[in-house]
Amino acid sequence: MKNRKYSQLAIALVVVMTISSCRDLFEVKDIQTNPNASSTASINTLFAGTLVGLATIHEDTDCRIAFMWSGQLAGESRQHLAFAQYQVSSATFGWANLYSVLTNARLIQEKATPLNNKTALGIAQVIEAMTIERLTDFWGDVPYSQAINPDKYATPVYDKQADVYTALITLLDKAYENLDAGLGAVAAEKEFIFKGDADSWKHAAKTIQARLYLHQGNYAAAIASANLGVIDPSGDALVPHGVSQTIDLNMNFDFFENTRPGDTGFASPAFMSDFMKSPPNKVGNYRRNTKTNEAALFNHFFQTGIYTDGLDPNTADGMFTNNGPHPLVTFYENQLILAESYARLGSPNIPAAVGALNTVRGSLKGGYVNGKTILSKYQALGLQYDDYLDVDFVPGGIANPVSTGRNQQSSLLYEIATAKYFLLIAQYESFNEVRRLQKAVPVVQLGILPTTGTQLPSRYIYPQNQINTNPNVPKVSSGGVADIFQKLPIFQ
Repeated sequence: MKNRKYSQLAIALVVVMTISSCRDLFEVKDIQTNPNASSTASINTLFAGTLVGLATIHEDTDCRIAFMWSGQLAGESRQHLAFAQYQVSSATFGWANLYSVLTNARLIQEKATPLNNKTALGIAQVIEAMTIERLTDFWGDVPYSQAINPDKYATPVYDKQADVYTALITLLDKAYENLDAGLGAVAAEKEFIFKGDADSWKHAAKTIQARLYLHQGNYAAAIASANLGVIDPSGDALVPHGVSQTIDLNMNFDFFENTRPGDTGFASPAFMSDFMKSPPNKVGNYRRNTKTNEAALFNHFFQTGIYTDGLDPNTADGMFTNNGPHPLVTFYENQLILAESYARLGSPNIPAAVGALNTVRGSLKGGYVNGKTILSKYQALGLQYDDYLDVDFVPGGIANPVSTGRNQQSSLLYEIATAKYFLLIAQYESFNEVRRLQKAVPVVQLGILPTTGTQLPSRYIYPQNQINTNPNVPKVSSGGVADIFQKLPIFQ
């Protein structure tokens, strides 16, 4: 992350989150006040810590499990081999960090409201939505309406996932309205995602909302929101990182390179690397068709045999460097939501869907990937993203060999899903994609297979401390809590 002052203030959230990688920094003078003490912490101080919390819950072990369970990453040894083989329990997961971020986001809202600081209010509402979305997308029904109020609700109810989605969509509308008002400000040096820029947060709010609508299968609403979403790559919401150990390293780099080298890799049984290198109906290595060559992207993501016998993350000069930004909300995701939503609405919308897909391909052609530019040495290996024509997706077209048996719509949806799967690497949304594509109609599957057994995981198990202390934890018909193969309501 971009400067040491940020890192000092940002660690404030550790007081309530116990982020282990930063424990040695508690002697920093700026952080000796509990950020939850609303009488002493300013909005700007709260923002620094709250955003570190938001970053952490998008780069932590739970998210790494999510992109293992999406087929992108494989477990090679120790506990991550067990995770990859779906050996988890209620003791594996926890959500205290998420509720700590929610607590701080609410504190900001409480402080911003009487000051009419609508910029701070709107940003905090977006942070709340992002936090609760991650919570409900992993566990389904979760405490929300009665959460973080232990004096009144010692054992909060678990809100239905559908109700949580409705509440988040409404919250994001409010956030957009507040951010659009142009009132108040947040100090740029404390708000390290967009430097306090309300417009950027406003567009990010709409992309998140479009994502929620896509999960629901409400494609017309997803289009309406995405049209107000992130408008170009400069609007990507990225967590900035630096090169200082225990201060600002990319958490995936720290895991892959420092704490657990060799515990995970990208070779088979992981699906993604093989799919990129030798996809079905390939036209040469790394080529999905005569208009597409993925060699540069492949080498940006992966390197060969550093810690394992297969493929490792490119921590040297690719995506997973120590100072590599981590994507939260991106232009690519926004455009691919548009592309898929148009395509699912049928034939009259095919040109719009192809246009949105080509917008992504046009940016990829320049080598931009989620805050970084692919090095020229990798671009030279193959970087081709020519514009598609509508006819490329009809049977026998460039992107739809007759052998696939797909019609134009399904072939286009397959291409969109493929691009999105690659560009969501290391993001928990990749796990959502795999589950969502199992139920979206028409069904278009990428062919991801379970690492073990016959089923892909569908959810996380409720944390053990919840099972022990809250009688409202949802039960299944057998009387126990749901296992990892029970589908969440939003993906049924």
